[in-house]
Amino acid sequence: MNSFEETIERLQSQGLERSLKDIESDVGGYCHFQGKRMLNLSSNDYLGLATCPELKQAFMHMVADNPQYLSFGSGSSRLLTGNTSIYSQTEEALKTWYGSEAAVFFNSGYHANSGILPAISEKKDLILSDKLCHASIIDGIRLSTADQVRYRHADYQHLESILEKKRDQYQHVFIVSESVFSMDGDEADLKKLVELKKKFKAILYVDEAHAVGAMGQTGLGLCEVQGVTKDIDIIVGTMGKAMASVGAYAILNNTLKQVMVNKVRTLIFTTALPAINMAWSKFIIERMPRFTDVRKTLKQLVDKCNASIAEMGFAPSNGYIIPIVVGDNQVAVALAEHLQKKGFLIFPIRPPTVPKGTARLRISLTANLHFNDMDKAMNEIAAYLKS
Repeated sequence: MNSFEETIERLQSQGLERSLKDIESDVGGYCHFQGKRMLNLSSNDYLGLATCPELKQAFMHMVADNPQYLSFGSGSSRLLTGNTSIYSQTEEALKTWYGSEAAVFFNSGYHANSGILPAISEKKDLILSDKLCHASIIDGIRLSTADQVRYRHADYQHLESILEKKRDQYQHVFIVSESVFSMDGDEADLKKLVELKKKFKAILYVDEAHAVGAMGQTGLGLCEVQGVTKDIDIIVGTMGKAMASVGAYAILNNTLKQVMVNKVRTLIFTTALPAINMAWSKFIIERMPRFTDVRKTLKQLVDKCNASIAEMGFAPSNGYIIPIVVGDNQVAVALAEHLQKKGFLIFPIRPPTVPKGTARLRISLTANLHFNDMDKAMNEIAAYLKS
């Protein structure tokens, strides 16, 4: 049996060792890392709301008028004494925003994805998931007793062929996909997934973690852009990215909510979030439809940066997640370190987060980045790759 020391040595030799880093946020898309002020190209705060001073000030005024929100610990799970009224108010705000029958709040996207699928599926069921779904979805599927098949990434003909062969053998069939994929930045064809869901009487589960807030006229993500919000059985959204908070939620019907309250272990057996966190989430949710101009600014930045990526010879993602796939782990590490020395905070993404041989830099664009700063970053990347 290998020692733990040997495990670390093996990771180091493969260019796969990771470490925790102290990073402090700043305004204007900047942060502080290792004593330097750097342009933050690794944040998922897509609208830049988490560092917006005006928004924070407005929230503090609201809390001053509502001192019951000034609680920093809940002391219990939601099913005991942790479910304060701000939880119900936040779920009501989500229902209003989506026009949905029900909503249920979780501590994180990982809690949602790893807990929901094992709770709503049984041995007589089948889960079909996109091959590039997030680790939290994969872990949820592994915890389920249902049969499982991964279809080729965004290959809906492959998905349909599986459904044609297997649908009649199972009680429930779940189709699971992200909307915007976290490592490649590409988009699912949700209309096609809805079509297949209806054709085969399946249950459609879509993770909007990287789309909610940043996309859509009112910020409801790719489901709003593609006009299918009402056709998706379970929409999972996270508060930790464009929504600038902590936690996650599922949009669904009342029956599924009751199943989750009674069966989702990651909801039942974890301490509830403090009132101050829930109050901030509700504050953001209620204001999200107003940030149309911020989303437009992000789209302009996306178009500009993807054009630069295409000029370098890389496939543009056409989104705010831009992968620069260099393949080799050590090359990805060296490029990231070079950019950090030049004042651009970006990290290498390596296996097992992405498939072997596809190590990359993953640029995350946020609406508070300035165009001139991004020009400098793109020029630096291009110059390094040429050399």
